[in-house]
Amino acid sequence: MTTRPPITLSIAGTDPSGGAGIHADLKTFTARKTMGTTVITALVAQNTHGVSRVYPIDVDFVADQFESVLGDLPVDATKSGMLGSRDLVELVVDRAAEGRLGFYTVDPVMIATSGHRLLETDAVDAVRTHLLPVADLITPNLPEAALLISDDEPEAQTTEAMRDQARRLLERGPGAVLLKGGHGSDDEVIDILATA
Repeated sequence: MTTRPPITLSIAGTDPSGGAGIHADLKTFTARKTMGTTVITALVAQNTHGVSRVYPIDVDFVADQFESVLGDLPVDATKSGMLGSRDLVELVVDRAAEGRLGFYTVDPVMIATSGHRLLETDAVDAVRTHLLPVADLITPNLPEAALLISDDEPEAQTTEAMRDQARRLLERGPGAVLLKGGHGSDDEVIDILATA
C-alpha cells in the first residue's frame, strides 16, 4: 500500500523575490516533504527592499481556486497569509467552517516590513471577530498583534507585554497564539507561545 504525502495549502499573495507569500510557503512545504497547493489572493510587486504595488485577485476567482483544490485533494493543513479584503477574509472563514482546510494556521499579514498596508482597514475587524476563532494557530508579529487587539493598542516592548498580548489574543478564540518577536536587532529574538 502506498501512502500519500500530507497535502498542504497556502492561501496568500505572491512574492517575486521568493522571500514571502506563496513562493516561500511552497519552498517550506517541499522542505517538509508535503505536497504543496495554493490559492493566490493577490499579485504583489515586491523585492527585498519592499512592496511597490499590490494587484488584488477578484473574490470569485479566488473561490474558483478553492474549488479546484478542495474539490480534488484532501487538504491536511492550511496556512493563510495575505488576504487583503473583507470579502476574502469572509470567504476563507466559510471554507474553514466547512472543515475543509485541515489544521489551519493564520499568519495575519496586515502590514509589510516596509510599512505598506496589505489588509484593507475594513477587513481588520473581520479578522479579529471571524477569522481568529476558526484558526488552530495564529502567528502575528508585534505590530499585527497590537492591531488585532485594538486600533490604539501599543506594540509590545517587553516580554511581559508580549505574554499579556498573546493571552488576550487567545481569548479571541484561536487554538493557540505564536507571537513572533520580530526580525530582531539584537542577538536574541523572543517568541511567545500561548495555549489554553
